[in-house]
Amino acid sequence: MQILDLATLLVCVTAALAFVNARYWKLPASIGVTVGGLGVSLIIFGLVSLDVPFAREAVMLVRGIEFSDFVFQGVLSFLLFAGALGVNSHALWGLRGPVLTFALLSTAISIALVGGATYALLGLFGIQISFVYCLLFGALISPTDPVAVLGMLKQAGVPRRIETLVAGESLFNDGVGVVAFAVLAGIAAAGGGGEVHGPAMSAGGVALFFAQEALGGLALGLVLGWVGWLALRSVSDFVVEVLVTLSVVLACTAVAANLHVSAPLAAVAAGLLIGSLADRRPEGLSSRERFEGFWHLADELLNIFLFALLALEVVVVRFSGQSLLLGLIAIPMVLVIRTISVQLPVMVLGRRRDFNPYTRRLMIWGGLRGAISVALAFTVPAGPERDLFLVMTYVVVVFSIIVQGLTVGRLAARASGADTGEGT
Repeated sequence: MQILDLATLLVCVTAALAFVNARYWKLPASIGVTVGGLGVSLIIFGLVSLDVPFAREAVMLVRGIEFSDFVFQGVLSFLLFAGALGVNSHALWGLRGPVLTFALLSTAISIALVGGATYALLGLFGIQISFVYCLLFGALISPTDPVAVLGMLKQAGVPRRIETLVAGESLFNDGVGVVAFAVLAGIAAAGGGGEVHGPAMSAGGVALFFAQEALGGLALGLVLGWVGWLALRSVSDFVVEVLVTLSVVLACTAVAANLHVSAPLAAVAAGLLIGSLADRRPEGLSSRERFEGFWHLADELLNIFLFALLALEVVVVRFSGQSLLLGLIAIPMVLVIRTISVQLPVMVLGRRRDFNPYTRRLMIWGGLRGAISVALAFTVPAGPERDLFLVMTYVVVVFSIIVQGLTVGRLAARASGADTGEGT
């Protein structure tokens, strides 16, 4: 009955928050349910302190949810597939150089700088945590969350090529960040005497592991996407088309786990391929509008559920005054490093490509952090490092979703008004 209780709690709370937001607050759905969910969590905290039985049971139910499994083995592949379906793959191919540069170089720069800055910051507070764990925090907080970013872009109305660049970078740096996190987690486990799975964590082993996860994930997604498209174009039945694409997404997750390749990148590759082929041959679908409508609805519902659960998970985090202060300091630290990690590749690429100033600003301020960072923080080995990084991650993510998410629309409006049709 626990699974039914968990599902009932999540659906009912999410529906109530979505209703209140739509009726009264009128914020973007993901931001509204996040704010409401945080409010519900604070109320639960208060009721637990008053020893209310219902509140204690609610906390136990939420603690029974494996948030990282819910994200990585549940909704993430569906959200990435749906997001990739909506990206103009031809425009993305035209921007492949900048997208890959930002996804690889920017993420690597950010991981290194956040790790170093976190190590120095914790040292100032007298907290001794190994440097590799600080790099682990850099790996989980550096990638922009494609779920949050794609939701923002849908609302913002930015110029098409800027939207393609920001969306493409976010879709791919997610996979890069997850792979980097896995490598660093292996190094941390080796340093702590734990068993390391996969290739030896030498320089060559790291390169092999990265190639296996990233390139293997992309290859798997292209293969499954192609098989799915062959099935789609041979039928003309909307229900069968939906079932085929659902099976492609589930296969990306299940097969990737068994082959030890990146499921997020597999879902992105499959979505881009099916979307591209559907653009070229729209007659391959019985109804393009109904097909896209289904995936848009699935994307919206799963997105709302994810952000509601993200807010409710606050009740399982162990807060302290020091960890909250460190989280608040981490907000400007992460933003400054995001600025550096965007500006350096722009300097490299700027010799051959003219970047609109609003492109850089949108990539920096619109680089939202979200559920993926929190899910990765939950996978840090149990101990003081995880407790501290969970709080710091939550503070950064909540600021990103609420403050950046509510203000990026104004920046996007300026970008649209200043759009001259030139540059990127």
